[in-house]
Formats: sequence, structure tokens, C-alpha cells
Amino acid sequence: MVRTPLTPEERERGERLGQLLREARGGRSMVEVAATAGISAETLRKIETGRAPTPAFFTVAALAGALGLSMDDLAHSLAHSTLRPVGKLPVAVP
Repeated sequence: MVRTPLTPEERERGERLGQLLREARGGRSMVEVAATAGISAETLRKIETGRAPTPAFFTVAALAGALGLSMDDLAHSLAHSTLRPVGKLPVAVP
């Protein structure tokens, strides 16, 4: 099976996702956040660096939960060309 190449917009959105997750992670280690989300640290590294620009929905949802991010606000931020500072994101209430 051959994968369709990503568009420049999809690559940019992946980079924005990585930036947002890096900022939300703050001082927490990649290993700690990845373990909380139930993914490998290498997967998180690839997402944060944009090398995995289209992670699975459940991976993004798990990371959002581990970082206390709202999926609605995360999706809204990724749909626009600029990110709002992480401090402006509403924290998900458990």
C-alpha cells in the first residue's frame, strides 16, 4: 500500500501540534508524559518534532488527557495558522 504524500498544510498542522504539545509539556519529561498517555517516548518525540505529522486520533486524545488539554481547543488551535499560548487553553476537568 502506497501512502499519499502529505500536503504542505498537513505538514504545517503537524508542526503546530508538536509545538503545542512541547509547550504544554513544559518541564515534564518526555518519558513521563508518554507513559501517562500510554505511548512510547519515541512516538511523542516524533510527534513533537513533526516527523509524525498525522498521529492517530486516540494518540492525540491520550496526549491531550495526559497534558490536561481540551480536545476542542486543541482542534481549534490546529485549524488556524497561529497557535494561542498554552496558558490560554482551558484545562480539561476530569
